[in-house]
Amino acid sequence: MTLSPATSATHLVLIPSYNPGELVFETVSRARERWSPVWVVVDGSTDGTAERLEAMAEHDPGLRVLRLPVNSGKGAAVLHALDAADQAGFTHVLTMDSDGQHPAHLIPAFMEASQQRPDAMILGRPVFDASAPLLRVRGRKVSNWWANLETLWSGIGDSLYGFRVYPVAPLRQIMHGQRWMRRFDFDPEAVVRLAWAGVAPINLSAPVRYLNEDEGGVSHFNYWRDNKLLTWMHTRLFLGFLLRLPRLLADRFLR
Repeated sequence: MTLSPATSATHLVLIPSYNPGELVFETVSRARERWSPVWVVVDGSTDGTAERLEAMAEHDPGLRVLRLPVNSGKGAAVLHALDAADQAGFTHVLTMDSDGQHPAHLIPAFMEASQQRPDAMILGRPVFDASAPLLRVRGRKVSNWWANLETLWSGIGDSLYGFRVYPVAPLRQIMHGQRWMRRFDFDPEAVVRLAWAGVAPINLSAPVRYLNEDEGGVSHFNYWRDNKLLTWMHTRLFLGFLLRLPRLLADRFLR
């Protein structure tokens, strides 16, 4: 049975993509089955997927492909699309990975939650299966603990899971106001800074799949490089937290 995707003039699906392999086409197709429009930001890919995605878009008015000339990082790709979305009148974006890890079938539920609470950010809370690397599962607990400390436990269920709906205006304002959040540090820093800006988190459970090479899985995660980046990120966020602590305590008391 062919699904009829929901169509919105305010909410779009945004898929950053960098050398994702063949699974990107399945990811985009599944997203399009559930929602319109879907935008893909090709972040300087060199694997030939950009041209094939553009060919898909030629025959699908609900699909748009944006291209960056060089790889600039996930956060930079998202910001490029946020600027374009704002110019086109969109108010919210649902971000999802291009590698098949995120559950496209939950796009309508996340979008509905956002439409009911447009002032909030809708965060996926990952449900892991046996495919999840134990090191990754344990490692994210550290980042989650820091993110919750830095926001005085404002309710961030998971700081790293990139399947989530952002309000465009506050996120653009935050990102244009500082130089960080352009690479792997984007997802956790975005939720912390949005929480500081008063954007409430709403957490919805969502499964996550870790695909191996035989299944077409592609990972650009570098354990030492990316954990070093996260360490520096939480260092500056903690300093920002200390500066904001009186206001955060006052806000908590008032709530």
